[in-house]
Amino acid sequence: MAPSRKQPLAASDASAPLSRRTVLTAGLAAASAGALGCAGREKRPAGGEHFDVLVQGGTVYDGTGAPGVLADVGIVDGRVAAVGALAGAAARERIDARGLAVAPGFIDLHSHADGTLFDDPNAESVLRQGVTTVVVGQDGSSRAPGNSERHFQRMGAFFDAVDALSPAVNVASTVGLGTVRETIIGMENRPATPEELARMVALVEASLAEGACGASSGLEYVPGAFASLDELVALCRPLGARGLTYATHMRNEDEKLLEAIDEAIAVARGAGCPLHLSHLKTQGPKNWGKLDQVFARLQRARTEERVDLSFDRYPYIAYQTTLANLFPAWSRDGGADAFLERLVDPVTGERLRAEALAKVESIGGWDNVMVSAVAHAGDRAAEGQRLGSYAAALGVSPYETAVGLLKRSRGDVGMVGFAMNEDNLTRLVAHPLWMAASDGSAVALDGPARRGHPHPRSLGTFPRVLGLYVREKKVLTLEQAVHKLSGYPASRMRLKDRGQLKAGMAADVVVFDPATVADQATYTQPFAYATGVLAVLVNGAVALHEGERGPRRAGRALRAT
Repeated sequence: MAPSRKQPLAASDASAPLSRRTVLTAGLAAASAGALGCAGREKRPAGGEHFDVLVQGGTVYDGTGAPGVLADVGIVDGRVAAVGALAGAAARERIDARGLAVAPGFIDLHSHADGTLFDDPNAESVLRQGVTTVVVGQDGSSRAPGNSERHFQRMGAFFDAVDALSPAVNVASTVGLGTVRETIIGMENRPATPEELARMVALVEASLAEGACGASSGLEYVPGAFASLDELVALCRPLGARGLTYATHMRNEDEKLLEAIDEAIAVARGAGCPLHLSHLKTQGPKNWGKLDQVFARLQRARTEERVDLSFDRYPYIAYQTTLANLFPAWSRDGGADAFLERLVDPVTGERLRAEALAKVESIGGWDNVMVSAVAHAGDRAAEGQRLGSYAAALGVSPYETAVGLLKRSRGDVGMVGFAMNEDNLTRLVAHPLWMAASDGSAVALDGPARRGHPHPRSLGTFPRVLGLYVREKKVLTLEQAVHKLSGYPASRMRLKDRGQLKAGMAADVVVFDPATVADQATYTQPFAYATGVLAVLVNGAVALHEGERGPRRAGRALRAT
């Protein structure tokens, strides 16, 4: 691809008309050995600077919350070398950012991208949102430390595998306290013995020493749901000693939401560590009116109890979980086989039916439950279907349809639940403690990462914040939004060289058009990439430009230090 302009652009040229966005030196096809677009290197001008990549003429939002400024960004050896008017500098590659926003690469601090990462390290849906770092190991479930085939024995081994994989984006991880419990105790609903608790604490300590950036719990999932307050405090004390964050999918997000918040605060207070509430929501119409109480409780914890806390939420009114989560935690004691036996037992089966029906009623009925994925190939027609309507078409009750899906997939069925409202979501986004997170997976339009019927958050969270809540609703200014997508999560998870565009920081960069950036994925048609993200750099390498991927993946494991 021949360059459209051969002369360097000064930052002051940003108002010039632009017929197309382009890398101004040679195209990506000419890249080799990690140097993109090298049709011929420019010589270093006398007294000038020489950059590997120069992002020119954009409005730079540095991730601190400061207003954007017209500037160029010069990159050397994977790091930001300079931000300012760099018109006289030579560079191997130039990215024309005139009329565009230039920001630190976005950080998804609650991601499940590790679910497909080793099958498809391209992380397409993640990268195309402008995300350059994912924080995995969420909801109490991490890839280490564990003994099963899906786990690595040590957190360090997981990070080593990520580095060997060289994924498209950077990967940080918390240590999942549910995974720790499963490794030592299994799936049983019982307290840990003192010896078991000591072994669990040792696993947490070792994981943090090997680079985990915090710990997470999933208290609606098993075996995490079987952990007591005392157990959680003990497991989080190592975080307090390091200033690392405890992120929790709380024990309840509907009728007992306030009690669940109190428990989370008690854990952080007892362990002396920062607290992060994952995907904060008031689930179910009966609970939509609790948001003022939630905010008051958070404020009291911060001002009176001195708890350092924050929360995230994806910008959608539906959540995603497992279909088994419609049933109480006690029913899943012992794992999938024990759960399925209880479903058909004459005594426990009736009790479970009553509890599941009450849960479904609390979120508005069976048509507010959409099947997102099934393990049993014969039930693929159910993916993307609302359970009420799907069951009616089959001539079977919704409950029996749900139980049949669970039995045939051995409990491995995903669901999307429509249980929140837009007014509360807007208030959450506007709150100073909020930051964005997808709670989503890495998916793709084709290949091994195209699975099931995913929640659109996996493909659209970050552009949706910029398009809907900045441009359309004006809930946030652009500089506020960039901070909440980059600098804020970086500081929260102690990613010390990420989240800001300033000299010395890692060169994770996103270039997007504030006038057009938008999510395209919907609940009915989820496989659609976001638009308006023009370029993404990961560790100084061009990973995406005008829809085309760069020639190499430059992501790596990020170990907390």
